[in-house]
Amino acid sequence: MLRKPARVPALVALGLLLPGLGAQDRLAEELRTQCAANGRAARSAWQHAHRYLHAWLAQADERSGLIPSNLTRGKDLFEPHNAAADNWSFMVLVAALTDRALYEGRMHEMLAAETRLTSRIDRLPDTYRFSTQGFAHDTAEGAKVDMKRVIFAASEYVKDGLMPIHELLGGTAFTARMLGIQEDVWKHAAIDTPAGPIPADDPEVTGEQLQVVSRLFWITGEERWLEFGCRLGDFWLLGDRHPTRHGKVLRLRDHGCELISGLSELYFACAHARKDKAKLYREPLHALLDRILEVGVNEHGMMWNQIDPQSGTVLQKGWSDGFGYVGDAFWTVAAVDGTERHRELVLRQLANLDAHYRGYAWEGTSADGYADAIEGALNLFAREQDSAAVRSAAAWFDSEILVMLGKQQESGIVEGWHGDGNFARTALMYALWKQQGCRIEPWRQDLALGAVRDAAALTLRLAVEEPWQGRIVFDAIRHRTVMHLPADYPRINQFPEWFTVEAEGRYRVTRGSEAQELDGLALLSGLELKIEDAVELRVERLR
Repeated sequence: MLRKPARVPALVALGLLLPGLGAQDRLAEELRTQCAANGRAARSAWQHAHRYLHAWLAQADERSGLIPSNLTRGKDLFEPHNAAADNWSFMVLVAALTDRALYEGRMHEMLAAETRLTSRIDRLPDTYRFSTQGFAHDTAEGAKVDMKRVIFAASEYVKDGLMPIHELLGGTAFTARMLGIQEDVWKHAAIDTPAGPIPADDPEVTGEQLQVVSRLFWITGEERWLEFGCRLGDFWLLGDRHPTRHGKVLRLRDHGCELISGLSELYFACAHARKDKAKLYREPLHALLDRILEVGVNEHGMMWNQIDPQSGTVLQKGWSDGFGYVGDAFWTVAAVDGTERHRELVLRQLANLDAHYRGYAWEGTSADGYADAIEGALNLFAREQDSAAVRSAAAWFDSEILVMLGKQQESGIVEGWHGDGNFARTALMYALWKQQGCRIEPWRQDLALGAVRDAAALTLRLAVEEPWQGRIVFDAIRHRTVMHLPADYPRINQFPEWFTVEAEGRYRVTRGSEAQELDGLALLSGLELKIEDAVELRVERLR
């Protein structure tokens, strides 16, 4: 059974309690300037994401309401592993954060249509063809459906699309769809192992499943998900399938790197809940990471796309845009075991980005390469931002996001394939960083909310071009309230936490010369504002 966080009370009318701007000089000029710059950067990212959303909605099939996988060869198809996993799911998130009515209306209608039209084996989805209004992969009467294809599509959809929605929004109808698909992925697990059946045996799908079941163990509190994860952990770490000791190919980019971070997520869960398994996994997992350190990275911590881990031969040159995804595993293992050599890799990656990787063509000219590189690094930066050695990475994010955003066409379409959703995902992550996790409701094109956190407090500046009334909503400690994790560790496609508010905490909110104390529930509900040009706020945790 899914655990639900407590509801928060009604809005706090800060605009009535703290009238007028007043005493702007109380804010240090540096903070004011940085907040304004962050607000402009966030506004641009939101605008790009909003244009993307409506451009893709315009491409939806008239009868089903679903979007095509791409605008060329896949225009007649809705593929769960592409259209749903990487594109439509992030349309859902953009709508939820910029147009609540659209999210509650059309996005839920699309979910109902997707569930009704694509569910093929129980709740497992398969590719839908618009022109025939049926499944694209027809089978002869009595023939079996290709379960490998169906399991792959389901796993992609859950891990890449539905899980990020849950992590940011909490329990919704999209969570129910995620749980239903996951139930059936494991219901139809048919590959025998000594520990029990598993649904796949390739690095990509098993890596995705390791990530999903490890998180579902915490989300639901159900032991079976951790048991499923341990089946996969035993398969890769305790038998003859160890990725570096027995494998001849190790991908350090997508379509393979999922396994490395997935094993680290299982290790984290076992370290807290199955110490016997953690003890067994520790040495082979360290051996995997240490071999990557030996033959898979350069002096800056960047990783080759693909290597032969036994000989050390580079099989695919070029630096992986998934370096941050693999870095998640290094950081997580370091957090569990205190191994500085593993954390040092992450610090090295972040410290060298601005000096050596400005303008690097991740995956050539594709926006998707920039999206993955920025996202992976930003998620790690959220953990290490107070380390002096990595602060230069902030300038790299600011430069590379401009390259990525600049790839969007005037129409709002980016490149016309499912990777456009990853563009939107990273734009949202970047904007929320610039706002330190705070959101604006209702969102509007001209709003510019910027935030800067220092040792003492959070400074916010909201500027508008026309009068506006609404609220600033603060971020919760989502790894605790939504995911129920004992600690926050970096996860692929996670939306990082920046300035977070505890429901039971007390906070001082200062606007000009006026201040008031509020509890955390009030900030989580939202500070109501009515402004004509700009407002500056200072938020301090009291206890």
